Amino acid sequence: MKKNIGTADRVFRLILALALFIVAIFIPLLLFKVVFILLGVFCIYEALSSWCLFYKLIGRNTCPLE
Repeated sequence: MKKNIGTADRVFRLILALALFIVAIFIPLLLFKVVFILLGVFCIYEALSSWCLFYKLIGRNTCPLE
């Protein structure tokens, strides 16, 4: 997989994941907790791998090295 996420996007996705985890703590319904946690895990995966499927599909690349 060729990297297509730059540093700013990676930081944003990590902050978004943290926010999703915090929201999941305060949601009373289990189904929504699970959804928010899975979205947070997905954001962390994208940030750590520097690769986004949606960016790949639309041809966007914010990584300055690639």
